[in-house]
Amino acid sequence: MRIVIRKFLEVLLFLLVITFVSFLFVRLAPGDPVLTILNVDELTVSQEQVEALREDMGFNKPLLVQYGYWLIDFIQLDFGTSYSTGQPVMEIILLGLPATLELTFGALLVMIIVAIPLGSLAALYRNSWIDQISRILSIIGAAVPSFWLGLILIDVFSARLNWLPSMGREGSATLILPALTLGLAISSVYVRLLRSSLLDSLNQEFIRAGRARGLSELRIFFAHAFRHSLPPVITVFGVSLGSLIGGVVVIEVLFAYPGIGKMVVDAIRQRDFPLIQGYILVMAVIVFIVNTCVDLSYRYLNPEIKIKEREISR
Repeated sequence: MRIVIRKFLEVLLFLLVITFVSFLFVRLAPGDPVLTILNVDELTVSQEQVEALREDMGFNKPLLVQYGYWLIDFIQLDFGTSYSTGQPVMEIILLGLPATLELTFGALLVMIIVAIPLGSLAALYRNSWIDQISRILSIIGAAVPSFWLGLILIDVFSARLNWLPSMGREGSATLILPALTLGLAISSVYVRLLRSSLLDSLNQEFIRAGRARGLSELRIFFAHAFRHSLPPVITVFGVSLGSLIGGVVVIEVLFAYPGIGKMVVDAIRQRDFPLIQGYILVMAVIVFIVNTCVDLSYRYLNPEIKIKEREISR
């Protein structure tokens, strides 16, 4: 019961901090949404009109007062209305979120397909030609920016070979290039990490005990060593999730993929404060949920945590 109460208080504190920080940073950023809405570069607008619109939008009130009004609306699950489209922010986010999640899961699938076999083979055949190839590929993958890799894939598979579309979201074919770009970009880290973690697991006492009992190498590797090597990999994944979300934004812009990453870039250009704040909040909640799932997964992957919790509760 104490764990549940503690998690609930953590969620409340997390939401309070992230809402205040996002509100403050967005409001202090350069640019005036009032001038953007009025299109002062194209129309002749008087100062009275600017001040009247600023008063209607509440920008003439102190910053803390504006935050208080926004927080009250947020508690009622009202994220406000987009300045540029006039639609509710939550409606716009829910419209673009499936595309972003689709791209994220596609990239994670590519990462798993690449990182697990390469990392496992590099650990099993340490210092062999397989290990050397995986090391070279990891270094190249870490050094090459994701947007540059995306441009190369577009040039080869879309412009030259005409095999795959390079933009939009019309069918599964449009997902291949962006998912491949992002997945290859993040897999290089996990290849070396999984290799290192597996080598450490294979040198543990319980692996030697399993061999002494006559267990097959295949069973020792997958049932014991591989499972023991996963917690460090999952830990790094939880920590680097923010980088993954940032990569999704870059890839969505590059491939004109209609997710919330591309949406927030357009919102920043248009000084659409409610949409930017809604994006930051939704992404922060997703990161929090994933990190909570990572913490819970330790209980399954590492039984020692359960034992320690029982000892503390006693």
